Amino acid sequence: MRFLFVGDSMTIGSAGDYSWRYRMWQHLSSTCPHEIVGPRTELYDIEAGAAVSTAYADPAFPAPARRHLAGWGEGWLHMAPLIRETVAAERADVLLVSLGLIDLGFYTDSDQTAANVREFIGEARAANPHVRMVLLPVIPNVRAESDAPFAAECDRFNVLLAKAVADLDTARSPILLASRPASYDIHVDTYDGTHPGPSGERKLAGAFADAMHQAWGLGGPYRWGA
Repeated sequence: MRFLFVGDSMTIGSAGDYSWRYRMWQHLSSTCPHEIVGPRTELYDIEAGAAVSTAYADPAFPAPARRHLAGWGEGWLHMAPLIRETVAAERADVLLVSLGLIDLGFYTDSDQTAANVREFIGEARAANPHVRMVLLPVIPNVRAESDAPFAAECDRFNVLLAKAVADLDTARSPILLASRPASYDIHVDTYDGTHPGPSGERKLAGAFADAMHQAWGLGGPYRWGA
């Protein structure tokens, strides 16, 4: 099974992070045969302003397992045009997708973002008609505490995301909507109100792992701590 991580700054991580991708690699390594694929491997370097860092918190994180399709400041808007060629080139079987916060914060409203979700799904299936996808709802960040319209857009997008999953899920190419971890607290599980720290990384990985285990019997329940 070939897994592709797709995401924004919460997924690529920055220099010195483990990343939730690392936590998922730990889980997959203990539960099922797998390969992690993707055209990128780096973390984002805030000082350089580019994804050029290889300074993962665990230097023993294997180079092949570092692969992904994630970008700082990139959202559904940016990934929809890339996903067909990436799925085809990487021969991805399962997409683990965490996107939307950056779209709503800077680029598109909830309706436009939901339209990009549907485009993304269609493009992924054009490359692999049997591709599976697990989508994570937007977790509102600290901005939502003081910006009511932004908070409302996050909530509305999550409703539209759930509708897209319900509309587009098929037996041939199943789509899951992962659940936001019930205990996720941006004041505890992130280091800046947005980006996950170690506990947040584990909770995000657990959301994907538990969704796949419960719906598809893939892997096992997440047991790498909270």
